[in-house]
Amino acid sequence: MLNRTIAPIIKEPVDFTISLPGCQKHTLSNGIEVYTVDMGSEETLMINWVFYAGNWYEDTKAVAAATNFLLKNGTSKRSAFDINEHFEYYGAYLSRSCYNETSELTLHCLNKHTNELLPVAAELITDAVFPAEELAIYKQNAKQRLQVSLQKCEFVAGRLIDAYLFGEQHPYGKYNNAEDYDAIQREDIVAFYNNYYRNGRCVIFAAGKLPADLINELEKHFGSLPLRSHRQELTVVRHPLQPAAQKKSHIINDAAGVQAAIRIASPFPNRHHPDFQKGLVLNTLFGGFFGSRLMANIREDKGYTYGIYSYLLNHIHECGWLISTEAGRDVSEATITEIYNEMELLREEPVDDEELLMTRNYMIGSILGDLDGPFQVIGRWKNLILNNIEESYFHNSLHVIRTVTAQELQELANKYLQPDQFYELVVI
Repeated sequence: MLNRTIAPIIKEPVDFTISLPGCQKHTLSNGIEVYTVDMGSEETLMINWVFYAGNWYEDTKAVAAATNFLLKNGTSKRSAFDINEHFEYYGAYLSRSCYNETSELTLHCLNKHTNELLPVAAELITDAVFPAEELAIYKQNAKQRLQVSLQKCEFVAGRLIDAYLFGEQHPYGKYNNAEDYDAIQREDIVAFYNNYYRNGRCVIFAAGKLPADLINELEKHFGSLPLRSHRQELTVVRHPLQPAAQKKSHIINDAAGVQAAIRIASPFPNRHHPDFQKGLVLNTLFGGFFGSRLMANIREDKGYTYGIYSYLLNHIHECGWLISTEAGRDVSEATITEIYNEMELLREEPVDDEELLMTRNYMIGSILGDLDGPFQVIGRWKNLILNNIEESYFHNSLHVIRTVTAQELQELANKYLQPDQFYELVVI
């Protein structure tokens, strides 16, 4: 019997044994790969169609995002209202999103309604018509959102730092202006849709309490479509990096503004590089969580900001290291000075055991939380598959978190946390 007078042994998160729940792979007749995680106790599921139809592939700015958004806004058989009503009738939610390389349709629903919803999802992929009036509404709304966003210093800073780091013509760095939305033509959208959705590369992910006939239903509705495997890249599309020559910029967006958006960024190798996983640990320690050095110094000690974080930008082709915060206008320069001071400390002094253990525990604890549920598990698998990474990468990342040394982190800091490598932007 459990003796409740004796406190249980405290176990550090870093000592937990973590495994990635399994993922089943199926292949439809047309070569489309389907990855499934069948777990969970609720009668729900998620199906996620990923197309290689991000802005990486567009010839005209803003076309990829417009095409993705307007997928739900009409087919030859249904209006936008009919489509939305159909999914709402079954208590389902169909969302769409567009990223740099990929775009997605994601269905959340009760598993008993899957067979009524899949035919309409297939209809959107094969028969979207992009009505002119829907495109006009999209343009108007996009321009209004842009006009509002441009008044915010954090929005302006966010898109400019990407342009500095990767180049304004690169998919990771380009941004849209009002005239770009005006220039969108329905013919461009239809051509993009035909190339990258109807006949595009696709991979499907499904998770939750899956119906027994799910693969048969996916085969029925998607297995005979002229889609291609996501691994079948007929033409390799490349975009050269064109980073800005000027490293420091100071922009007044609102002369009366009292807040400054600060972005400091540098190139960093992508996840296929041997430094990437150790870099994640160094980044977490530096500014990756609430107990990080940047937060402790600039928020807790100096009081310059409500929050400050650093990130490794996880793009598929290129990566970067970004420090981001909003601070008072009068302390913006002092904030930047303290960011560089923390870089210097990491370069010159090895981190002590207590701080390194706290960082390890935070990272392992975050991974434990990320594996809580089928949707989170399929998200982990999706990240591996879309980045063409084996399952061993996940286990190696745990090994790196547990074993990276203070000396290795100091060497990384000396290699990558050099102020002259960083772009520095202040927008007020």
